[in-house]
Amino acid sequence: MSHHIKPNGNPSTNNNISGLIEYTIIRPECSVEEIRIGCVSAREKGCHSICVPPYYVQHAARFLTESSVKINTMIGFPMGYSTTYAKVEEMKRAFIDGVDQIDAVINICAVKNGDWNYVKNDIDTMASMTRMRNKVIKIVFEVDLLNEEEAQKLCDICIESGVDFVVTSTGINGAGNQPGIVKFLRDYLPDNIKIKAAGGINNEGEAKALLNAGAIRLGIVEGSTLLES
Repeated sequence: MSHHIKPNGNPSTNNNISGLIEYTIIRPECSVEEIRIGCVSAREKGCHSICVPPYYVQHAARFLTESSVKINTMIGFPMGYSTTYAKVEEMKRAFIDGVDQIDAVINICAVKNGDWNYVKNDIDTMASMTRMRNKVIKIVFEVDLLNEEEAQKLCDICIESGVDFVVTSTGINGAGNQPGIVKFLRDYLPDNIKIKAAGGINNEGEAKALLNAGAIRLGIVEGSTLLES
């Protein structure tokens, strides 16, 4: 193990969970009106950000004019196996449309084939492109599809590439929201790389368990009781 860094205490385990939430609307059939309503709700509830499909980034930017809510989108979603070139083109359009943060899915096919040079280039390219625009890059692992060695190698690449966040899951291929997984990542990663837990977070108890394990951001989809209060 080339990096084994002690865990960092999580300062965000307070009652203000709303400010840690990324309100996520990424259903394939979601409408522009649903995005508008989601933006209003995210602003009213004091959410950190809203995550929308790339198609809706420009709409969210318009709906959130003069708002502190950040705009997030998914790249290479949900499978991650699109080429690096395709991911870069997606990112270029998202930046033009007004995105603040990118959640980019790793190429799991490349990971499973042990093609670590490709994986490193994929993450490096996306991280460098995001830094050039002073935006935030979050790399989505899909932890339920990885073994421990693969997860550690991905952590090492993220450390070398200087990404801002590691995300547990897209929520499509398993929940990936177990506190044990978050703690594993927090124990392994340096303090400057933060953790977003996503997938299957339905109530305050689950959210607090993830925050206590080391996450500082929560991807919450429509319908969660965390968004109803």
